[in-house]
Amino acid sequence: MSTATIAKPQAKQPGKGGRRFSLPVLLLIIAGALILTSIVRLITGADGITSTGQMSTALRAAVPIGLAGLGGLWAERAGVVNIGLEGMMILGTWFGAWAGYQWGPWTGVVVGILGGCLGAVLHAVATVTFNVNHIVSGVAINILALGITRYLSKFTFADTSEGSAKQSPPIDSLGNFDIPGLSSWLNTLNEKHWFLISDIAGLVGGLVTNLSPLTVIAVALVPATWWVLWRTAFGLRLRSCGENPVAAESLGVNVYKYKYLAVIISGGFAGLGGAFLSIVASNVYLDGQTGGRGYIGLASMIFGNWMPGGLALGAGLFGYTDSLNLRGGATNVHALILLLGFLLVAGAGYLVWKKRYVPAGITAAVAALMFVWYATTDQVPTQLVGASPYIVTLLVLSLSAQHLRMPKADGLPYRKGQGK
Repeated sequence: MSTATIAKPQAKQPGKGGRRFSLPVLLLIIAGALILTSIVRLITGADGITSTGQMSTALRAAVPIGLAGLGGLWAERAGVVNIGLEGMMILGTWFGAWAGYQWGPWTGVVVGILGGCLGAVLHAVATVTFNVNHIVSGVAINILALGITRYLSKFTFADTSEGSAKQSPPIDSLGNFDIPGLSSWLNTLNEKHWFLISDIAGLVGGLVTNLSPLTVIAVALVPATWWVLWRTAFGLRLRSCGENPVAAESLGVNVYKYKYLAVIISGGFAGLGGAFLSIVASNVYLDGQTGGRGYIGLASMIFGNWMPGGLALGAGLFGYTDSLNLRGGATNVHALILLLGFLLVAGAGYLVWKKRYVPAGITAAVAALMFVWYATTDQVPTQLVGASPYIVTLLVLSLSAQHLRMPKADGLPYRKGQGK
């Protein structure tokens, strides 16, 4: 079987979603955003927006979102929409905590992955074998996972020391570490509050400070996913199932097998994200612990245009907004209103350059409202800080929707031999 022939369904499509930024352009955009952020920090005095502690918290908040996003990426590249990521994360939190409490945190991580895979098997049977609507099946998994974990908690945690019907006993830590020398040097540099240099030091310092071993594993899974899906014959066949399963079947690919594998791997990633929440992020299982992160992970995958690199950027953005809530960042969110105003001005200028005058005018008007809001207030309500991850999710998806291209057969029903 020729892999070049199977690659035909993956050929780049013209039009929607076909345009991608080159690496130099992307680096210029990131550099511009860093410069604007540094300017805003100097104007507002909100040094916390780029502090090492803030970035370290953001990385920890981004990991479960990114793992859920990777789970969605694997499933949807094979043509299966996985709305059930939230439920699979819930299963990961409970099974991870249950096993971690009894046999240690690393056992909890493995069992948490298996818990997510359990939910994924149910989703695969429903969608792949019985052709149930993918959205309906995913929602059912979410509801079922929530009910099962609440029911099991009453029998496993309620009578334990320091546990309850809604909370597990504490779980032993996996431990944390810093990169020797580099972490302290970057933190010292960040505390100088110099223009741009201190902001870069804070960003990089957050990536090498207070790390959990599971954080390192999760970050490594992003390039590993890219390599498997885009540089191996296995990944090529799997992606062909999400683009044109009939053509893939005609070339000898067992479409059912690859869809099942993709969905189960997807559940494993989501379960790992759930285990991270209960073992690393808080060291206990809590009812409602996922807080919609499965859905935000799905949003980060869409924002990343079904690519691992873009997904990682999206998870980092959502993780950063979540970290503002975790660190009580009402002042920081107020400063970011000014940053948003500057970004909107830049966006309006870009639209004028593209001769899209009506959208440019609307964008400029919204930017003006941001500047007025910043100038007439001293801080934002705490409720807005808590809602900021979800607001950012809606804004990002709204702005990026016109430049996305999902796999062609994503969510479509498939029956073996339907092309004959």
